[in-house]
Amino acid sequence: MKPLADCKLYAFVDTAYLNGRAPEFVAQQLCDGGADLIQLRAKNSSPAETQRMAEAIAPVLRKANIGLVINDHIDIARAVGADICHLGQEDFFDAGHTHISQLTSANSRLRIGLSTHASAQAERAIAASADYIAIGPIYATGTKPTAKPVTLEYVRWAAAHVKVPWFAIGGINLQTIDAVLEAGAKRICVVSAILNAPDVAKACAEFRKRLG
Repeated sequence: MKPLADCKLYAFVDTAYLNGRAPEFVAQQLCDGGADLIQLRAKNSSPAETQRMAEAIAPVLRKANIGLVINDHIDIARAVGADICHLGQEDFFDAGHTHISQLTSANSRLRIGLSTHASAQAERAIAASADYIAIGPIYATGTKPTAKPVTLEYVRWAAAHVKVPWFAIGGINLQTIDAVLEAGAKRICVVSAILNAPDVAKACAEFRKRLG
């Protein structure tokens, strides 16, 4: 995969939006559309089911030289040779971790991304040596219905203060993307606006185009 700093479009194979489609089929469409990173998020699947999906997706992404991210399950990320494991605040700090080195060995190539919902969380994640952070949710989103939007103010703060790669996430679609980019974001995560589109590859390519 390309360096994280060069990744702009972060897409998802989210089981909540597959609508009967095979994960590897959707992954291929995202690759064709120009995604730089693709996360497998399977919140309601068992670890065994998640690993099966990860094993199906991994060769598709490897062939396309696109980074594979596994959400939540660091053991599955290791097992399938994923590039990144993405963790929430509760999965990392609430679990007692304080530094990324507690989850990765010195010779490990696995990188760790962390979700953040406020500037204090971002600073804490950076101090813990997260390889990247997610900033959001920017807008209300069905993906995280109970999460309070952090608004464009957090994007502006991140643009001014965060030096590690960071991705804006939450409610970003073709109507809101320009405001997010104008606020200073250079990298975005898109879930439902791509996965709910009639043509996933075409929708992905449109976001890619808007990112420049």
